[in-house]
Amino acid sequence: MVNNVEKVDPRELQSLQLYLNEYRQQAEIFSQQLAILEEGRMEAAAAIEAMKGLLEAGESTVLLQLGGGASVPVRVDNPEKILVNIGAEVVVERSNEEAVEFMKDRITEMEASSKKVAETLERVRAQMMEIGRRLEMGYQQAQMAQMAHAGQAPVPESDEE
Repeated sequence: MVNNVEKVDPRELQSLQLYLNEYRQQAEIFSQQLAILEEGRMEAAAAIEAMKGLLEAGESTVLLQLGGGASVPVRVDNPEKILVNIGAEVVVERSNEEAVEFMKDRITEMEASSKKVAETLERVRAQMMEIGRRLEMGYQQAQMAQMAHAGQAPVPESDEE
């Protein structure tokens, strides 16, 4: 950015403000993606605990959530067989142990995705900080130029162009 206060281009400031707004939107989207991944990770971890608990309890009665706060007691005759959604609404039957391993793999994938999204979010935030810094410098220079034109303060000389 030019340090000469006489050469502050309002179009550059406007452009920087637009970039900053776009980066804010991107940061919000990445933050939402992180929250979704964390929610999925927590659900998978809860499913693992539930499957292990079913196996330890053997044939037992559990509460099946129907939604809207309604539940029904259900007898689990074979806790060794678990139906697993493997994606694209495809459901397969797996052993309890295989289902637990599948969920652990899913957690590992979500953690890797979370790490990548977090790194991207960090880069976006760094770019936002840099743009914010440049905007602040530009606004300060424009303000100094206005004051100088009004005769309120001398304009500092700059060696850089």
